[in-house]
Amino acid sequence: MTKAEHQNISGFRPELFALAAQKATSDKKLPPVHLWNPEFCGDIEMRIRRDGSWDYMGTPISRKRMVKLFSTILRRDDDDYFLVTPVEKVGIRVDDAPFTAVEMEKDDEHIIFRTNVDDFVTVDKDHPIRMEINQKTGEPSPYVRVRDRLEALITRNVYYQLADLAVEHDGAYGVWSGDVFFTLDRE
Repeated sequence: MTKAEHQNISGFRPELFALAAQKATSDKKLPPVHLWNPEFCGDIEMRIRRDGSWDYMGTPISRKRMVKLFSTILRRDDDDYFLVTPVEKVGIRVDDAPFTAVEMEKDDEHIIFRTNVDDFVTVDKDHPIRMEINQKTGEPSPYVRVRDRLEALITRNVYYQLADLAVEHDGAYGVWSGDVFFTLDRE
């Protein structure tokens, strides 16, 4: 099915959706997607891969500005992900986490991650690190909460940097950020 045929069937037009999203986010702050409850318009063929890349109908979305814009209107309800504007809500597929943590810095007191969409996240009680075992590989998969219920998968090279900071505390290995200890042990 061509993109034009898909658009005619679903009514979804990415360029119009992007314009609505841009208007909703024009004040440079994150839009209040948690307050918006538009009617569900159906699922679209948009996917966020485990590596943080975005596809529409199997074609990579290569414009970083477009990905960043869509990331600002992303919401997770239960285990489902949606792009939401004040007037439209469409379901998308997320393979793992919608973001990846691609850089890490440590200041005197905090660990700070930068995501693939240039969000900066200071690890604290509201933005915890958690570990999960990948059922396919048996490898640990570390995550950090970015906002609301949205997480970033910490990339392998960043995880190794994080692991270099690990200390033992109460029989567990982990890292301190602020006054909070985050375990890096497998759960």
